[in-house]
Amino acid sequence: MELPPRLFTFLLMLLEWTRPGLPSPLRPICDLRVLKHFIEEARDAQAAMLTCKEGCGLPEPVTVPQTKVDFSVWERKNALEQAQEVQSGLWLLNQAIGSLRASVTNTALQSHIDNSLINIFRIGKVLRSLNIQECTPPAGGVPGGEETWRVSSASELLQVHVNFLRGKLQLLLSNAPVCH
Repeated sequence: MELPPRLFTFLLMLLEWTRPGLPSPLRPICDLRVLKHFIEEARDAQAAMLTCKEGCGLPEPVTVPQTKVDFSVWERKNALEQAQEVQSGLWLLNQAIGSLRASVTNTALQSHIDNSLINIFRIGKVLRSLNIQECTPPAGGVPGGEETWRVSSASELLQVHVNFLRGKLQLLLSNAPVCH
């Protein structure tokens, strides 16, 4: 059985399109405008929280990362220590915002919280693209030495989220070795 040339060409094209490709390594994402987008969405969630009247609270206080940065201490840390601090902070924020998501009944706010959780996941992908090691906290929580504190309101939590992105995460991304 001989295939007409057009059909043969079409089948080759179809096979090329449907062929499973090799997973390509992540390209480094060095453009800080990506981070700006995450910060804007975190601010939107914070603004939505401020307008929320009912069904938008935390059931109990949650642990969050410390957002203040002592630049002399930060600069003395090596890249791995800085990355671990940021990764631990993202893990804490993911846990805290997940708790908030479970307790919020306001549907408008839920979509903002969902975006925050998705963005934390995406930030993890950005960090992996920059060859920044993922830090998995031990079973008991945050690695030793990590500064944390507890917040009792959803608006405080979302403020910490914005400040963490604008502070420690931005410092880590702006100094990523692969981007220089």
